[in-house]
Amino acid sequence: MITLKPKKGDLLIAEPAIIGDVSFNRSIVLLADHNKEGSIGFILNKPLDYTINDLIPEVEAYFKVYNGGPVEQDNLYFIHKVPELIPDSIEISFGIYWGGDFNKVVELITGAILKENDIRFFLGYSGWDTNQLEEELKLNSWVVSENIYKKEIIEKDYQHFWKEKMLELGGEYIIWSNAPENPNYN
Repeated sequence: MITLKPKKGDLLIAEPAIIGDVSFNRSIVLLADHNKEGSIGFILNKPLDYTINDLIPEVEAYFKVYNGGPVEQDNLYFIHKVPELIPDSIEISFGIYWGGDFNKVVELITGAILKENDIRFFLGYSGWDTNQLEEELKLNSWVVSENIYKKEIIEKDYQHFWKEKMLELGGEYIIWSNAPENPNYN
């Protein structure tokens, strides 16, 4: 098993052991922040049946919206790789930014300046209180992985992302990469 200490910008890969967890089964989470008070991240590979236009009708674009996690699912969040266009962004790492001036985002999308491969929207986020993530790591709920994709993670195809990461981990994870998502289908 790979056991890195988590840090801002890393990926959390759900261990096969959390099968049955509706929010995190086969999830890959980008850690947007990690400190002694807790952690915040966004699930990268759980698209919803919404586009940004469904949530904000005045935005005439059809960018996918993802399930960011089980916390505050009535709020819209975003990560992006264009801080020069979006004021007040917070750097996560590797050229990936979180948040910023949403009115500017709407203006940039409406003006066809901001493209879908520049930004990713989420309903909700994943959050952990002080030491909660560390406890979940001790229970083998997650594998911490460096973000080798850097800012291109925003463009990463979500469909086979978890399986791809399982294959990269090798060993016993290779077997899990081919297991059905629902064990009852086995």
